[in-house]
Amino acid sequence: MQRQSATVACAQCPLSGRKGLRPLTPDLLGFVQKFKEGEVQLERGGLLLEQEKRSVHLHTLLEGVLVRFLTLEDGRRQIVNFMFPGDFVGFQGAFDDKLNHSVQALLPARLCSFGRRRFHELVSEHPALAYDLIWLAACEETELEDHMAALGQRDAREKVAYMAVWLHDRAAASGISMLDGQHLDLPITQAQIADMLGLSLVHAHRTLKALARDGLLFWTPGRISLPDRQRAVNFAQYAGRSHKQRPFI
Repeated sequence: MQRQSATVACAQCPLSGRKGLRPLTPDLLGFVQKFKEGEVQLERGGLLLEQEKRSVHLHTLLEGVLVRFLTLEDGRRQIVNFMFPGDFVGFQGAFDDKLNHSVQALLPARLCSFGRRRFHELVSEHPALAYDLIWLAACEETELEDHMAALGQRDAREKVAYMAVWLHDRAAASGISMLDGQHLDLPITQAQIADMLGLSLVHAHRTLKALARDGLLFWTPGRISLPDRQRAVNFAQYAGRSHKQRPFI
């Protein structure tokens, strides 16, 4: 379910001061406050954007985790990416076309809303901010290329290990706390792992069992645990990600 919520002033943005996110300058804060049209709250499982429909808004994720996915004609799903606090949502498709993907809340989420029709104001009044958004889009493109390599060139165990390490990395960069730095609480099911990595549900189950048996990682429906992160990184051939602070609006 999607519902409107009371808005928080940008000066008190919950993203301010988060590790991995670059703070906005005072002049940009004032502009973003004028650009912002409201906030939206989603319960777990709620749809923010729906495939084959149009959206009049762009969003910044303030709290929670989202999943972006495509639905094939036969009903199967392909999970494309996950979105964490600070990510800009809705920039992944042509502005005037129907969406070719859906976005759903993996955890209860809160988002700022901005009007698509006013995006030209952002470009003309704050080109540096527009550049930041293009940079974010480029970062996601790079991540999608890495996901494609994981799907095409790694075996099943390497695919799952890669995704576990990547999710830990993205969560840490977004300021999501992890117990002892090893345990990330995310309610990702085995079916969703299969949807993300192109595995059958049976194959995903066997792969998780094998990884747990080898002590590489433990992935339950509510938690992803990496007892030895570097070992998992080496096994997955994970190149890591830039530690540059990410901009947000």
